[in-house]
Amino acid sequence: MKKKANLLIICLLSAVCSFAQNTQTADSAYSRPLIDVLKDIEVQFDIKIKYDAKMIDGRILKYADWRIKPWSVEESLYAVLAPFDYTFVMDKGKYKIKSFEYARTNEEGGRKFLNYLETLYTDKDSWEKRKAELKECLPKALQLSPMPAKPDSKVILTPKRKYDGYTVENFAIETLPGIYVCGSIYKPLKIKDKCPVILNPNGHFGNGRYREDQQKRCATQARMGAISASWDLFAWGESLLQFDGTLHRLSAANTIQSLNTIRILDYLLTLKEADPEKVGITGGSGGGSMTMMIAAIDNRIALSIPVVMLSSHFAGGCPCESGMPAHLCGHRTNNAEIAAMFAPKPQLAITDGKDWSSSVPNLELPFLKRTYGFYNAENNIENTHFPTEGHDYGLSKRNAIYPFIAKHFGLNLNMVDESKVTIEKNEQMYAFGENGEKLPANAIKGKEALLEVLKSVGIID
Repeated sequence: MKKKANLLIICLLSAVCSFAQNTQTADSAYSRPLIDVLKDIEVQFDIKIKYDAKMIDGRILKYADWRIKPWSVEESLYAVLAPFDYTFVMDKGKYKIKSFEYARTNEEGGRKFLNYLETLYTDKDSWEKRKAELKECLPKALQLSPMPAKPDSKVILTPKRKYDGYTVENFAIETLPGIYVCGSIYKPLKIKDKCPVILNPNGHFGNGRYREDQQKRCATQARMGAISASWDLFAWGESLLQFDGTLHRLSAANTIQSLNTIRILDYLLTLKEADPEKVGITGGSGGGSMTMMIAAIDNRIALSIPVVMLSSHFAGGCPCESGMPAHLCGHRTNNAEIAAMFAPKPQLAITDGKDWSSSVPNLELPFLKRTYGFYNAENNIENTHFPTEGHDYGLSKRNAIYPFIAKHFGLNLNMVDESKVTIEKNEQMYAFGENGEKLPANAIKGKEALLEVLKSVGIID
């Protein structure tokens, strides 16, 4: 009898202790282990949550159950994860927890953002004021206002290679003291009149500007009658002769790549055969980010084609796209509004159904048409959408841009035949030789030297 009584007392004490541990009060800030909260959310909403245990174990959440919104699993997860700078994405029907991405929200977040922006301007006059505010801020945020002094050096050019209807020559331009950008210039084989200029900033696709589809695009533009240029990302391609690839993710890469684009255009417009009134720009992925930004801040751009990058809810996850606070201008902006700054000039957004640009036909395009409507130029903003395709600058996307640039720049569509393009080997496209043996003597190398130059020109403190 005595043993039974003792066992009962032990059970009661255990229950009391357990109750005390699980009871939330203001004294304990309603704290609970995050892992327990997530398990409860799974049960309450009948869902599955994926996570890395190292992100969750040992984490304590204050005011835990107060954060649960019984009407919405997503609002609950946002509230529960925010204190740890975590967020979530859908992954094969499960909610996957990941570290917070400052550059990415979701489609609903983009919708709310655009709805807010529409309250800021309702006609051309109010939009022009907003546009002027952004146009002043963006170059400053990129540390390009004032513009760093241009090095007093000549552009390095290799001999031309002649192909079917076009030529190619490699170039290297010193854009900051001791810092070079390398690329290739494609020109029509026979030039009779002034040629449009088309910039092709590169994205984060494999093999960079050396890949087959990039060569086909640039060569075809040249065969159609344009001067076309393609170049390396910072700390990619030949830039690796100077800087380790990890430096590509420095915030300053955002500034350097923007400056490279501007300096390359500066050079191209010195060519006697270049038409300064017909300058276009098109790039995919990170090149699409560059397309929208340069089109917004550089008045020389007359035609813009951002590919698989237009979005109100994604600003580009690489610091080379969003490392500088450009998207914080005007108390926050996004790529849809930055693209809208190009109005009323012709713009074609190429989008697909398997990345963040999937929402464009129903979300971002109406927003852009509204802005273009302030100029009665709704027909100057177009969207070609590929709902079953993914994140690339593939053949279907290239075939969509050729008629657009032909229409606006008077180019020859009859010359569009990518089978006529000769795909060069990487080493043929190098400006500094097969093994970098022609790298200029003043070229700096390494992070410390880079930071010194950036400080000397005022890009970083």
